[in-house]
Amino acid sequence: MKLIVGLLAVSCFISCEVDSPIIIHYKIEIPNGFPEINHPSDNQTTAGRVALGKRLFYDPILSRDSSISCNSCHIQEFAFADNKKVSPGVEGELGVRNSMSLANVAYADFFLREGGVPTLEMQVLAPIHEHSEMDFNIIPVAKRMKLDSSYVAQSLKAYNREPDAFVITRAISAFERTLLSGNSNYDRDYLSASERDGKVLFFSDSLACSACHGTFLFTNQGIENNGLYEQYADSGRYKVSHLEEDIGKFKTPTLRNIELTAPYMHDGLLESLEEVINHYESGGKEHFNQSPLINGFTLNSTEKENLIAFLHTLTDEDFKLNSSFQKE
Repeated sequence: MKLIVGLLAVSCFISCEVDSPIIIHYKIEIPNGFPEINHPSDNQTTAGRVALGKRLFYDPILSRDSSISCNSCHIQEFAFADNKKVSPGVEGELGVRNSMSLANVAYADFFLREGGVPTLEMQVLAPIHEHSEMDFNIIPVAKRMKLDSSYVAQSLKAYNREPDAFVITRAISAFERTLLSGNSNYDRDYLSASERDGKVLFFSDSLACSACHGTFLFTNQGIENNGLYEQYADSGRYKVSHLEEDIGKFKTPTLRNIELTAPYMHDGLLESLEEVINHYESGGKEHFNQSPLINGFTLNSTEKENLIAFLHTLTDEDFKLNSSFQKE
């Protein structure tokens, strides 16, 4: 809760409007069937802003000891998630949560596992200030940038001002809005017979996977308790709301590129899609806040194989290999 309040305070400090520089709009290729992106009025996407944001995304200058960057926990090979249960921060400090994929964050309604941050610009502050991640402060990050004449030049070009908190938060989020994934075999309707059978299961009323993982994002962006534990070491949404009804509730993640983002769940407890399906088949641990949609089902081995085969069709190889997202 202290972190969220701190982020809100810093956000107020950096939210002032500035004179707009000359705008050269950056064309983001929207996948077929996806809606247009709603860009903030003070952060329209331009080539200069995306370039600056990408540079910052890969630069360990954001961390206290200059050892880790955004990319340290959000790796393109893993759909901008990580392949570890919990990613190490500065000096190897471990947090408690698994890194979420950044695919399609341009469309997200809110951020962090408990949904406590309302904008992508504000989200950037969380890992910088979090002690178990970058363990730093955005003000000295800006001071570091001002010592580099190329950063100063890029900031002036992008936002008509020298590096500061406003520039850092806007630039990184401008880059992250370009991370769109929507060219999987599912999107192209290129499915085998077993994958189509798995698709039928996924969208069936009996499994109800799509009740939480529907829409073009394969998430309803809800905050749910999926019955992973009888008692949660991480109380989830409760940390923000302090409401008992929010204990153990976390944001529903996207299933796009799910093949690439193991391990799964908010703490990386489950290592494979087989384990994930087994959990939901079991009906969960019956936590008092558990979603009523988690009530168990029965699949034979072939049906499980087909369901997993369908989930693999959500992998977007172009997203994993897109050179425009890579460090220059």
